[in-house]
Amino acid sequence: MRGVIFDGKQAQVVDDLEIREPGPGEVLVRVSAAGLCHSDLSVVDGTIPFPVPVVLGHEGAGVVEAVGVGVTHVQPGDHVALSTLANCGACAECDRGRPTMCRKAIGMPQQPFARDGRPLYQFASNSAFAERTVVKAVQAVRIPSGIPLTSAALIGCGVLTGVGAVLNRARVDRGDSVLVIGTGGIGLNVIQGARIAGALTIVAVDANPEKETVARQFGATHFLTSTEGVKDVLPRGADHAFECVGRVELIRQAIDMLDRHGQAILLGVPPATAEASFLVSSMYLDKSILGCRYGSSRPQRDIALYADLYRDGRLLLDELVTTTYPVEDFAKAVEDARDGRVARAVLTF
Repeated sequence: MRGVIFDGKQAQVVDDLEIREPGPGEVLVRVSAAGLCHSDLSVVDGTIPFPVPVVLGHEGAGVVEAVGVGVTHVQPGDHVALSTLANCGACAECDRGRPTMCRKAIGMPQQPFARDGRPLYQFASNSAFAERTVVKAVQAVRIPSGIPLTSAALIGCGVLTGVGAVLNRARVDRGDSVLVIGTGGIGLNVIQGARIAGALTIVAVDANPEKETVARQFGATHFLTSTEGVKDVLPRGADHAFECVGRVELIRQAIDMLDRHGQAILLGVPPATAEASFLVSSMYLDKSILGCRYGSSRPQRDIALYADLYRDGRLLLDELVTTTYPVEDFAKAVEDARDGRVARAVLTF
């Protein structure tokens, strides 16, 4: 079968991948579409260290082909969106409703794939850049069959992370002011999450002026090409500032733009050893800096919610899909994503 692998030197499309059958508590999914996320590119450029060889992709949707023993919530033929959280469901963090903090869900990649008899790692417990993948049952969330799978694919990372950061982590309230630095796939979802939450002022900042139209479409009330004009719009600063790029100087700017009792939420992924600085004295007015993993999501609950919001016309998904590419055009999709020509490139099988 086809898939995109990274061997430590280059990413390439191959057609001789093999996948094992699902074991107990697992689901075999035929992937229909997968979003190209910045995190996939970060594995290739070394920003996110990951063992190789690895099958890339982590934002996908498809159709269940087979289920292992004990799986009852999905069955063959169901349409599913895939999450990256292979949480155990039994630890204290899972029991508290914090599956993103499950210690068994991080740092233990599996190897369900093989090529020429050699095992390959699974990226983010998912590997959606393959025609078929095996995931834990908890990662397969059933969605209505009427949602286009090219759109549903984006729920599993970009939407969960961006909208989830607003609703679950920052808990943006009605009338709040929100600053969003970076309007790529994550930033656009932060913007629409803020709109759904009832934020009154949503300021989008992106160095590319061509992104203004789509930012406003998703809910931005103002658009700037740098943070220099933020104080003109929000003289007292923002209640919530989301950094969605992953650059330490922008993290500092997000912190500096906060109002009293404001909070900066970090969603961008800088290099693993990057350090950021801020004025300690600026934090004593009850300001906060919040990390956020995967939108502090509970995928079985949140994916179903976002699917309902989409069907109700309140959550934009189709508009996130700038261009679809057959998986064979992976290199072209990467080029367009790196050059900022797409909000989200979606690979199809």
